Amino acid sequence: MTMKSAVDPRSGPEDSAPDTTPWVPWVRTWGASPQAPDDSVGFVEPFENATLRHVVRISGGGRRVRLRISNEYGTAPLTIGAARVAIADTDGGVPDGSVHAVAFSGRPAITVPAGAPVLSDPVDLPAPALSRLAISLYLPGRVDTPTCHGTFHTLGWLIPGDAAASASLPEEAAPLSAQALITAVEVQPGAPTRALAVLGDSRVDGTGSTPGADRRWTDLLAERLAARGGRTTCVVNQGIGGNRMLADGIGTAALARFDRDVLATPGLGHTVIAVGNDLVFSFAPRTAETAGFLDMLSGGPVTADDIIAAHLQPAARARAHGVKSYAATIAPYGGSEMYSPEGERARRRVNSWIRTSGAFDGVLDFDAAWRDPDDPARIRSGLHAGDHIHGNDAGYAALARSIDLSLFD
Repeated sequence: MTMKSAVDPRSGPEDSAPDTTPWVPWVRTWGASPQAPDDSVGFVEPFENATLRHVVRISGGGRRVRLRISNEYGTAPLTIGAARVAIADTDGGVPDGSVHAVAFSGRPAITVPAGAPVLSDPVDLPAPALSRLAISLYLPGRVDTPTCHGTFHTLGWLIPGDAAASASLPEEAAPLSAQALITAVEVQPGAPTRALAVLGDSRVDGTGSTPGADRRWTDLLAERLAARGGRTTCVVNQGIGGNRMLADGIGTAALARFDRDVLATPGLGHTVIAVGNDLVFSFAPRTAETAGFLDMLSGGPVTADDIIAAHLQPAARARAHGVKSYAATIAPYGGSEMYSPEGERARRRVNSWIRTSGAFDGVLDFDAAWRDPDDPARIRSGLHAGDHIHGNDAGYAALARSIDLSLFD
């Protein structure tokens, strides 16, 4: 019996013309950590015979792109009837004739098993750094539990029927209430490129910044890295609003999702750990304003020592994979409903350890970037979103400016 030779996974369908361009590794250029469609992300309506269109801004560019679509929190198989990708305008429209079909294992449609992700085939689409992609998925069947992402910082629309190939948005397009199904974009760059994956909570995911405007500190860091020239570093935001290191609740716990969301990142060279909610929630006073939210959280309070120990885990796991790790100090939150003097003492202790322990390859001192010199427990006026805990556009810009770019040489 003669065995058929294996198909090179770098190529397209067997009947396509051979790709003679030099092969370079894939690098993730955009990401959104997948979540279950539960109460923590808001109500996500089922989809049926509808097209989802998202506009995402990539960080580093490449000559080819591929998509990662997730059914990891789905309870039934997910059928994608058609998929398209194009360079987008800011309003979600695309130039005529620029829509590219997306295939899966050489086929135009695919059914993704419950609990699994899927990668598309490569698409020959030159995409410059910081360009926006319009990604359209047609869902012919009913999707009751779409894997999603809670903090909605991409532009997205729900369109009745199959509109995947449409260049313009139909009049009946309605804004999506949550980002759904698309969890990563990867590129084949033309030069050596690395990815920086940021593990974080709502301050990473940009709560308080202008939605759809790419004003999170990770977006602004990507702009600074693109402007400096030299070796390209893609920035992949893996923040989840309300996320904690040590316990599930709003999203899978950061330590539990670290391998999936960070270590599995193609082209990974660096990671930043920026999760402060274990401290904030554990020391929050129980009041009429905070009781309902605190009751949603699983697990008991943790100590400063627990938080320090938790930071050591991703640092060690990153190092075992040859990845450099950095930690962000926990920014002030005095004046918020979650503030307490005990929490402030714990925050200062954890931050002192982050700065002096030597456990990381570098430190992003977000506490120093945000604190009010006259009241170091608070964020400086003009940098928070009015709640004294999240940044506004100016606040996230201050974080991005505070980062030493030489860390990522």
